[in-house]
Amino acid sequence: MNEEVIIRLRISQHEVHYAGNLVDGARMLNLFGDVATELLIRYDGDEGLFRAYSSVEFLAPVHGGDYIEAVGRIVKVGNTSREMEFEARKVIVPAPQFGESAAELLEKPIVVCRAKGTCVTPKENQRIKHG
Repeated sequence: MNEEVIIRLRISQHEVHYAGNLVDGARMLNLFGDVATELLIRYDGDEGLFRAYSSVEFLAPVHGGDYIEAVGRIVKVGNTSREMEFEARKVIVPAPQFGESAAELLEKPIVVCRAKGTCVTPKENQRIKHG
């Protein structure tokens, strides 16, 4: 399966958890969970279950007001398991130096998190049959 799922959203000020306008890294894992759910629906016709992360790397800070693009793809399919890779990128950042509501589209997105994980769709829930 070569299909990618992308979710893009603005991180709100309500999600700021730490000093310096910093957002908890777990928010990226929440986004990856949503991406995984859509991948499973597209592949199996069912939401399935997230089983485990095999690796997670937090690579750059995320702040309130940042726009994050979370991307995922299925890289390996087993009988019931689906191994996935995820990446979250910062694509827009606030630019308060230019005004209260100013923002900048980044010329090159900043990778803020990468992860690998495994999801499971029980056989009886797999509604889409593959080759």
